Amino acid sequence: MSSSDIFTSEVIGTMVLVLLGGGVCAAVNLKRSKAFEAGWVAIAFGWGLAVLTGAYIAQPSGAHLNPAVTLALAIKGDTPWSDVPVYMGSELLGAMLGAVLVWVAYYGQFQATLREPDAAELKNANPGPVHGVFFTSPEVRKPLLNLLTEVVATFVLIFAILTQGLSKDVEGHVVGLGQLGALITALVVVGIGLSLGGPTGYAINPVRDLGPRIIHAVLPLPNKGGSDWSYAWVPVVGPLLGAAIAAGLYNVAWG
Repeated sequence: MSSSDIFTSEVIGTMVLVLLGGGVCAAVNLKRSKAFEAGWVAIAFGWGLAVLTGAYIAQPSGAHLNPAVTLALAIKGDTPWSDVPVYMGSELLGAMLGAVLVWVAYYGQFQATLREPDAAELKNANPGPVHGVFFTSPEVRKPLLNLLTEVVATFVLIFAILTQGLSKDVEGHVVGLGQLGALITALVVVGIGLSLGGPTGYAINPVRDLGPRIIHAVLPLPNKGGSDWSYAWVPVVGPLLGAAIAAGLYNVAWG
């Protein structure tokens, strides 16, 4: 697989992942959206379907869409370490582009949420709902506990992905799950959101948080508030640690 193939596939796949995932957050959190206040279940299923769609689009590159997945597959030995920077750089770029598209698609709702109906800016606007569209924030801000939540949640995701490769045919040959694996992974993401997403908003993907956070910092949104950079390390470090632990345990058990 060439670097250009990886780049194209991962950029487009991750862009769609963040467009649909950020899109459901926008739909639920922004005023004058038909899905306003639809709730956490809608967000969990929306992100799961976003993963499913992105994964099918990015099949030519293996559909990593997530630096945590890339790191785990490199530790497992399925992805050459020389390809890791290409994967991760492509994923970050795709996530940034996806966040821009969310802003474009929901431009009117962003304006309605952050401005009065007469378009006058609110002096005391609450940027909380807008933050939730672009990046994760903990309900209880305890960085080490938040980090642990992200480690545990990402461990579940990565271990579920890695163990798909243990599937065998009737002759004992490893066959994996093929395209069915993308569906199973999407359902795992839904399960993580419903079961483990409450404390931190479950980034479980460094670029899903970092890429949109960068875009939030530069977009011309009125009264958008800060981008909470003091917390930004948690949804990056936590998923990478969880992925490394999952891959290490996989290698010990089945490597």
